[in-house]
Formats: sequence, C-alpha cells, structure tokens
Amino acid sequence: MVLAAWVFAAASHPANDKNHASDRRQGPRPRSATGTASVRRTASRGDSRRSYLSAVEWPARGQAALVVGNGKPAASPNEQPVPIASVAKVMTAYLVLKDYPLAGAEDGFTVTVTAAQARAEAQDASEDQSVAAVAAGERLTERQMLEALLIPSGNNIARMLAVKIAGSETRFIAEMNAEARALGMGHTTYTDPSGWNQGTVSTASDQLRVFRQAMRFSVFRQIVSMPSVTLPVAGTLTNTNPLIGEGYAGKTGSDFAAGACLAFFTHLTVGGHRQTAVGVVLGQWEAGSSSVVLAAAGQAAEQLVDSVAPAGGVSTAAASGSVGGSGQDGPSQRLPLRGGQGDQDQHAVRTLRIR
Repeated sequence: MVLAAWVFAAASHPANDKNHASDRRQGPRPRSATGTASVRRTASRGDSRRSYLSAVEWPARGQAALVVGNGKPAASPNEQPVPIASVAKVMTAYLVLKDYPLAGAEDGFTVTVTAAQARAEAQDASEDQSVAAVAAGERLTERQMLEALLIPSGNNIARMLAVKIAGSETRFIAEMNAEARALGMGHTTYTDPSGWNQGTVSTASDQLRVFRQAMRFSVFRQIVSMPSVTLPVAGTLTNTNPLIGEGYAGKTGSDFAAGACLAFFTHLTVGGHRQTAVGVVLGQWEAGSSSVVLAAAGQAAEQLVDSVAPAGGVSTAAASGSVGGSGQDGPSQRLPLRGGQGDQDQHAVRTLRIR
C-alpha cells in the first residue's frame, strides 16, 4: 500500500528522506536542459592542475551548481530559492563543527537524551520523518550525533544539536541565517535545523557555498563518505546517498516540496592530476519508490561530472575523508584544494565514459 502510494504521488512529488538502502540508478539519464552554461579560463604557466568548467550539461529539471578543483563555480540558469529538505542539515553540521571542531579520532561533547527528546523522536517517526532512534538516558557523543544527522538524516538529531549549540531551536535558526548572510548566501532562508519545514529555501549556488565550507572539516568529509553507521540504540543505519558506493560522498534531501536533492563531492584524476569536483543538485524528480526518487538526484550529479570531463579521459575514485592539502581542520583551510601531495586516498579508480 505504501509503495502504491509512492508510485502515484512521486510523479509530481518525491519522497521524504527515510532510513533505507538506496537502489542503484535505474532507467536512462535525464536529458540536459536546452541551454548549457560555459565557464572558460585560460590556464597560466604553473596552473596546469586547475580544472575549468566548459559546456556544463545542466539537469533538465531543477537546478544545479558545480566547481572542479580551483576553477570558478558555475550554476544552471534561472536559479530561484526552492525548498531543500535535508540538505539544510549541512548548515547544521557546519555550525556544530565551527563551534566544536573535532580533530583526529576525537568524539567531542556528550549529550544525554532527555525523556522529552525521546518522546519527540517517536512523534517524528509517526509523522514519517527521517529519524535516528534514541532512548531517554542514552549518551551520544558529538561525533555520533553528526553521524546520525548526516547518514540516516535524523531530523530529531538536528533539533537536539540546535538546542546543544544555541540553547534553543529559535536561537539556532537565527544563527543559521546569520551564517548564511556571512557566507554570501543571499537567496537562502532557514526556518528549521533539519529542512523538514518547507519554508527553508535556498539555491544550488548558495548550498554549494556552505557545503564547501563544511568540507573544510575532515570529520565532515569522513562522515558523509560512510556507507553506514552503528549507534547505541538505533543500531546500524544506512546512508541515504544513492551514489555512496559510486565514489560520490555527500548529503541527500528529499520531500514532496523539494524533490530529490544531493550535495556531493567526488575525486577526479584528470591528465594524471587529482581534482575534487563539488556540486549540488536540487529539485530532481522521478516516479517510483523512495530509492528511485533519490536516484534521480544521483543521475543528475553524475551527469554534471561527466559533462565537464575534458576529452581524453577522466577517472573518478571513491570519495573519502581527505581532499588534499595540509590536513588541518577549521574555517581557515582553503577549498577546493588541489590534488596530489597530501591526498592519501587509496581507493580503486573507475573510468568514466566521456560523451
């Protein structure tokens, strides 16, 4: 009955983020939009490691933004603020790490789940929200809470973190909007810490800004690269990212208002040099189960990366905690960083087809 409702509704609206294992992408790739944007720069001497976007194949629906290496970010035409669902949790995670940065294997602060928070989680679950199960008296570290926020996309965890960081959800939302202004996210409004509220709206370009800021923290990159996590009460929870096994790390978002969304990064090897592609796709749609809906965002993300690949071959490796550079955490680290020295990822590389 639930699946039948999905098939009926998803033709015009996709599913809420849920704790599920996403299927591999199905069906043909979506056709590109009629207009493609080109961003070209001339490489100067000693600049051969940089990548430059050219003839980006934007999704036929929704909107997207992309940057490769130290190139200039590009965005699809006619961007406008739209609901972003759980991609909003990127800002929540960023503010947590900005106030309480983690280094190495540190676990950070500890929160004891209250009876009220346990009851709220049960209420959220009854409303078909994404949650990470908790129990009164359970103790969760900062790292565990970030894992529960970013992997199964726990709305209840977003609110718990908001209270921990700012003392109340209202004050935390004010901090989210203040940080958005500080980052130059002029088309973004946050109305809740999880993205469940449809009043939380943004553009792909704005979300690219905050996602790149969050990527400055190695713990964020590590967590969004994990296929699953095991928590004390919730048990083993699966990453909602449909491309987690394809070398694309990131944060999903999906609901009836937002469509399927994905903020992602993946590592490329172009001409023997390592690059990091970082992108955001919003408002993707596909009829079917929740995994098929999210797969539409995955298709759009892969289309973006494939379209900017220069003639002559490119390969992509599984994303992980390292994106190169000095390995230092915190807002002072510059992104995107060039690959090469400092990149310690040792994952298998697969070759992309260049169209």
